[in-house]
Amino acid sequence: MLKSMWSNGRKVLVNRITITGYVGRDPEIRTTDKGAKVANFSVATTEKWKDKSTGEQKERTEWHRCVCWSEGLVGVIERFVKTGTHVLIEGQVQTRKWTDKDGMDRYTTEVVMSGFTSKLELLSSKSEEPAAAKNVPTGDPFAIDDKIPF
Repeated sequence: MLKSMWSNGRKVLVNRITITGYVGRDPEIRTTDKGAKVANFSVATTEKWKDKSTGEQKERTEWHRCVCWSEGLVGVIERFVKTGTHVLIEGQVQTRKWTDKDGMDRYTTEVVMSGFTSKLELLSSKSEEPAAAKNVPTGDPFAIDDKIPF
């Protein structure tokens, strides 16, 4: 295993993330000025555990911003991914700096899917969505105005 972490005598660092969760809202599909399609959506992952001291069930939901630049995957997202769809995605974690309408610098951390190393698996079909949607946290986790400038 250690051998696979080295390439040509140099240590290889990997930026790879795998998330499985539920889509929080319908994906937003846009086209850039250069004609490339991009899909933006959020995925909720929920951790559940029992508090050792109280015995109470606890739950914590994390929201992950996802951006897909891979043309083939954008087409799949556009056709099949909706609020409540259970998905597995693989991509890279990237933090992007941008300036809001008031001139303030903002930072956004996203799961970026681009190129051949990206992955999207639909873990629920349309017929399963109503049942799956019951497990989806509600609300808009990214309600602030943070449009990607194109």
